Amino acid sequence: MSILINKDTKIITQGITGKTGQFHTEKCQEYANGKNCFVAGVNPKKAGESIFGIPIFGSVKDAAAQTGATVSVVYVPPPGAAAAIWEAVEADLDLVVCITEGIPVRDMLVVRNKMLRKEAAGGKKTLLLGPNCPGLITPDEVKIGIMPGHIHRKGRIGVVSRSGTLTYEAVAQLTEIGLGQSSAVGTGGDPINGLKHIDIMRLFNDDPDTDAVIMIGEIGGPDEADAAVWCKANMKKPIVGFIAGVTAPAGKRMGHAGALISGGADTADAKLAIMEECGFKVTRDPSVMGKMIQSLI
Repeated sequence: MSILINKDTKIITQGITGKTGQFHTEKCQEYANGKNCFVAGVNPKKAGESIFGIPIFGSVKDAAAQTGATVSVVYVPPPGAAAAIWEAVEADLDLVVCITEGIPVRDMLVVRNKMLRKEAAGGKKTLLLGPNCPGLITPDEVKIGIMPGHIHRKGRIGVVSRSGTLTYEAVAQLTEIGLGQSSAVGTGGDPINGLKHIDIMRLFNDDPDTDAVIMIGEIGGPDEADAAVWCKANMKKPIVGFIAGVTAPAGKRMGHAGALISGGADTADAKLAIMEECGFKVTRDPSVMGKMIQSLI
C-alpha cells in the first residue's frame, strides 16, 4: 500500500526533451518499476518522436488517451510551467507533480483559481503537488521527481516535508536505522502551491501500511499549524515534528519563497509550540528525527 503513487502508476513527463526533464526522467526510469511507469512525454514540436524508449505526444490529452496515464510531472521552465499544469488539469489527470522552481506567483494564482472554478462547476478534481518541490516516492516501486532513489528503503514510516533537503535527511535516517518509508512526499516551498501538510497527513492516517509519520515544516504560512490542529482531532498514529528556521529573522525570506515570517504564528517557535500542544513529539535537532520516531513505535 502507498499514498498517491505505486508500481502500477502510469506517468507523463511534461518537458521531457529539456535538459532537466531528460536527466530526471532517465533517473526515474532506472528506479524500481520506473521503466514500466513512465509511458509518455509531451512536446508539441516533437510529437511522434521518442526518447529513452518513451513516445512523445503533442499534448497531455493525447498522451493520456493513448497510454492510460493518470499522473504527470512538470519540468517545463518557469515562464511556461503554469500553463503546463493547467494543460494536465484540463486533461483530467489524477495528479500533477510540478518540480519547476521560480514560477511567477501571479501565474500560480491564475492556475489555482481556474482549478477551483473547474471543480466548483462539477469538473474532475486534479491534485497538484508543488510547484518547487522534489516530488514523491513509494520506495522500491516508483519515484516521481528529483530525490535520490538510493537512500530510500521500503518501510512503514511516512515522511512529509516542505524542504527537499530535509526530506532526504529524514529518509536517510530512517533507512540507516532499518525502518524505511511507506511513502515520502515533498510539498514544495512556494507560497501558492497544491497539496498541503494537512492533505498528506490525511492520506497517511488512512494508509494501513503507514505506522507513524515524520512531518517537517518551515517558517512562514499556516500550513503546519493547520495540519497539527487536524492531527490532534483525527490522527491515530504517532508523529515526530521538526520546523526549520528557529533562528530566522522576521521579514527576511529564507531560501524558499514561502519561508518568510510575517508575524504571529508563522515563526518556528510558534509552530513547534502548536505541534507540541497537538500531541506531536517535536525536536529542534534534525539529526534525531529517525531515532525519535523509533522510540514511538
